[in-house]
Amino acid sequence: MEFNEAKAQFLQTWGALGSQWGINKTMAQIHALLMISPDSLSMEDVMEELQISRGNASMNLRGLIDWGIVYKEYKPGERREYFKADQDVDSLARKIAVERSKREIKPAIRVLEGVKNFDETDESPEALKFKMKTQELHDFVNKADTMLEKIVNQKENWITKTIMKLMT
Repeated sequence: MEFNEAKAQFLQTWGALGSQWGINKTMAQIHALLMISPDSLSMEDVMEELQISRGNASMNLRGLIDWGIVYKEYKPGERREYFKADQDVDSLARKIAVERSKREIKPAIRVLEGVKNFDETDESPEALKFKMKTQELHDFVNKADTMLEKIVNQKENWITKTIMKLMT
């Protein structure tokens, strides 16, 4: 496989993976392109490489900046803005975990807190089962979120290093 073919395959695959961490395909492809580029790229470079519109590139670059995984870079004498991806894979994983918690886990916890506290006077078997299961789910999701926060915040402690070793 030649370089350009490998690069195109990587960009396509990373784009497909993006939907699994809560972003669209184009945003993930832009991130992948910036991650593998040896130099920062302008919006025009991104548009040309991925064959996307200015609006699409602009919107998705803004989203990546909001996630904290892409940064603007200014070059002396240049009017264009340039963009660079965070190159630290551990940092990237932590930022994605934090954003996913904010966008997915925390809202789920709020919903579970709300639905488990329905009308307490209903003692039907269905209501009791519902209350029991939503409480169990709330407790589980809350514990998972707490564990995720601890892992993200303890990037260099012995347990995190051990978990990372087990994962590789």
